[in-house]
Amino acid sequence: MIKLATIIGARPQFIKAAALSRKIAENNNINEIIIHTGQHFDTNMSDIFFDEMNIPKPNYNLNINGLNHGAMTGQMLQKIEEILIIEKPDWILVYGDTNSTIAGALAAKKLHIKVAHVEAGLRSFNMDMPEEINRILTDRISDILFCPTYTAVKNLLNEGYDNIKCKIAKSGDIMQDAAIFYSKKEQKPKINLPKEFILATIHRAENTDNKKRLSEIFTALNQIAKETNIIIPLHPRTAKIIKNSEFQTQNLTIIEPVGYLEMVYMLNRCKMVMTDSGGLQKEAFFFKKPCITLRNETEWIELIKNNFNQIAGADKNKIINTYKNHKFNTNFNINLYGNGKAAENIINQLIKYN
Repeated sequence: MIKLATIIGARPQFIKAAALSRKIAENNNINEIIIHTGQHFDTNMSDIFFDEMNIPKPNYNLNINGLNHGAMTGQMLQKIEEILIIEKPDWILVYGDTNSTIAGALAAKKLHIKVAHVEAGLRSFNMDMPEEINRILTDRISDILFCPTYTAVKNLLNEGYDNIKCKIAKSGDIMQDAAIFYSKKEQKPKINLPKEFILATIHRAENTDNKKRLSEIFTALNQIAKETNIIIPLHPRTAKIIKNSEFQTQNLTIIEPVGYLEMVYMLNRCKMVMTDSGGLQKEAFFFKKPCITLRNETEWIELIKNNFNQIAGADKNKIINTYKNHKFNTNFNINLYGNGKAAENIINQLIKYN
């Protein structure tokens, strides 16, 4: 029996954990405990996911949030270490690139507990992104690197990981497992959706911490919204920033964050996605919708190469021009992310290399 400690803390990790934990529960060879760092603590950003997605309630909730990167990561490291000393798992499993991810990996590695990293090998090649730092450091100290794509595997090989004592496994993308399973469980949000609309999100620190970038993005979206409805489930952090600024938002439909099943409902019905979220770029593809990325780069370059996604950055003219002149690939029948077998692959590899 393998004892696995899963570290989660942010919205995308809840979705990924829902897909993997459901499969783990069906396997008699793994006993999972869940540690929630509390990084996302708002009800609409955290609790609702556990309730509506039937994720097992965390065995531990650290309630660490609202701090600067150093303080947050440091407190998580300390508290996770205390739990690991008590629980003594064989493995810890971390997702993605958040402060919760690097804190969990560091705590485990210093206690000589094996580390599995889901979504390993992703690179934006932008070291100004806190997420890039987190993912690179987590990869380097992980024992199994579960890569969602061939591109991610190639990134690791280019960095010399074939000379490092670790296992590189192309698992497929766990987010596609979730999208396939939950697409039939969608829930209508508590708003009247227009017949045609764009679904947009803005939350990346590179945008929200830069007033000029954020202003350019909102100016562009506000202009586009004169022609097509734009609905923005707004991250609390972004909402707080724009509340105290004179950004152009009068044409936009801004709503509070919604649960994943409500996002699935909107993804199924929107005409396009515009976002700075890495996860939502993929979800757009899973739900067969074109995407405009409001960043200067993306980790998901296979979406760019296959023309399902176009990068517009944070320049208002480029965003507007990309929207007006876009010509996207409409043939979504291509296997880029494993077609929903990632959880099965991850579990098999954990058992094999225990």
